[in-house]
Amino acid sequence: MVDSLGYRRKFGVIAPSTNTSVQPEFDAMRPVGVTNHFSRIVIPDNPVHSDDDFNALMNNIRETMMQSIDAVMSCSPDYLVMGMSAETFWDGLEGSVELQKRVEERAGVKVAMGSDACQAALKAFGDVKKIAVITPYMPVGDAQVHRFFTDCGYEVAAIKGLKCNSPMLIAHESEQTLRDAIIELNDPSVEAIIQVGTNLAMARVAGIAEFWLDKPVIAINTATYWWALRQNGIDDKIQGFGSLLSRY
Repeated sequence: MVDSLGYRRKFGVIAPSTNTSVQPEFDAMRPVGVTNHFSRIVIPDNPVHSDDDFNALMNNIRETMMQSIDAVMSCSPDYLVMGMSAETFWDGLEGSVELQKRVEERAGVKVAMGSDACQAALKAFGDVKKIAVITPYMPVGDAQVHRFFTDCGYEVAAIKGLKCNSPMLIAHESEQTLRDAIIELNDPSVEAIIQVGTNLAMARVAGIAEFWLDKPVIAINTATYWWALRQNGIDDKIQGFGSLLSRY
């Protein structure tokens, strides 16, 4: 017997309690027979105006992340998806590998992380070497993202950090703001633009931008959900979120 609705795969997803973008975007990408089951990393919506504030936010996430994994595993998901991304880039490639190991040991199932998903997405698009990145972070977070992609062998031409003033307020950034950030970063030498930070609702905008710019524009939620599907042998092509989900 299998789950009546999640008869293909049942995904457990963890995301910060302040995040209102990743759940609706994941659900919009969900194929029939796959179900998403969210568990919240409970954190306060404290103001973020500096690197110190951002580091405090990351510590809040770390304090309750494992409890959120324990909670979602009670529904016996087949696979775990991390609907939060900053921690997956922290301490570069080595830190990402270590985090994946700790999460999988805790959950007892495999996990899709934004860091791995971005690597896989870039490889799907071919020989991409030079990228630009959009984040909602303060400079200390941007530095971690830069380190990760550099560790993976990419040249990071530029990072646009939006410096959002609280974890909840990340979701208030408009599609126009995201569009303008893409335009700002679209140097002819940049081969792909990547957005990180799962509370930035950029899946739809990235798909539109990719069509007009004729280069990969990768939203973290699209990449992570695509990677989760493909890692589980689900090859459904889904329209409306760019070529990653519709072609690869």
